[in-house]
Amino acid sequence: MTSVEGLLRDLRRTLDEGGLSGSFLVRDLHSGDELGIDPDLEFPVASLVKIPLAVATLERIRRGELDGSARISIEPGDASPGPNGLSRFRHPTRVAVDDLLYLSVAVSDNAATDALFALTPPAGVAAILQELGVRGVTVRHTIHELTETLAELLPPEDVHFAHVLAIEAGTTGRGHRIPQLDVTLANSGSARAYLDLLQALWTPSKIDPDVAARVRELMGDNLLRQRLAPDFRSDATRWSSKTGTLLNLRHEVGVVEHADGRVFGVAALTESRVPALHQPEAEALMGRVARTLRDRLRAW
Repeated sequence: MTSVEGLLRDLRRTLDEGGLSGSFLVRDLHSGDELGIDPDLEFPVASLVKIPLAVATLERIRRGELDGSARISIEPGDASPGPNGLSRFRHPTRVAVDDLLYLSVAVSDNAATDALFALTPPAGVAAILQELGVRGVTVRHTIHELTETLAELLPPEDVHFAHVLAIEAGTTGRGHRIPQLDVTLANSGSARAYLDLLQALWTPSKIDPDVAARVRELMGDNLLRQRLAPDFRSDATRWSSKTGTLLNLRHEVGVVEHADGRVFGVAALTESRVPALHQPEAEALMGRVARTLRDRLRAW
């Protein structure tokens, strides 16, 4: 069997040949054993921020500070743009807070997410994370600010120019000319930080058991399954996850629960050097690398 060092070296080379670099970590949530590639590298997290937002919202509902049945008005002209859910509605609507949580996490609906951020602003989410002992996940801004990039201003045939800028305008210190890609300005976190959050949701922690159970349920209902899900979902497993996408960033974090009782947290945070909007090969490669790490860890 290839040594762990040899395996990681081969996986790094495979990622590089596919135009990807990134941060991967797989952890056995019961034993704590883990295996990864640059797991402490910090990234802008895009829609992964919807997990801590859900935790904070549900915690405030538990405390009685919010009413999950309260209906929130969504006006199409004011809603954050996005490809899914309320972001695509043409007419005003009213949605309960509990249902906004479903749309935000399971459908990755930007309008629903910012309606929740209006109830608990980024600073409030960050404060609750601190109270619950969640470290390493930084929440600084709403989802609407993610949509204010060059990619939103260009016609579809020219979007690759925004990807070229995203690829070429970074700095060695993880800064970036595009603010949403600068880890000192964006919502940010590492593979390890997000796995710590998943660990707190799947095993006993300071997060209330009912809050954790609801977040697990929402992640289990995730409809976006083109990245890691093909390598982790089967009749003998349950895959619960959340994706995040912004320009050349493609992320997914989740938990695979096996029928034999073993449970693994998986985090894959990546950036691509290929200036293209649609990259199914990169998403398939993310899944193969993450599964290879899980398979090796499972064999220990």
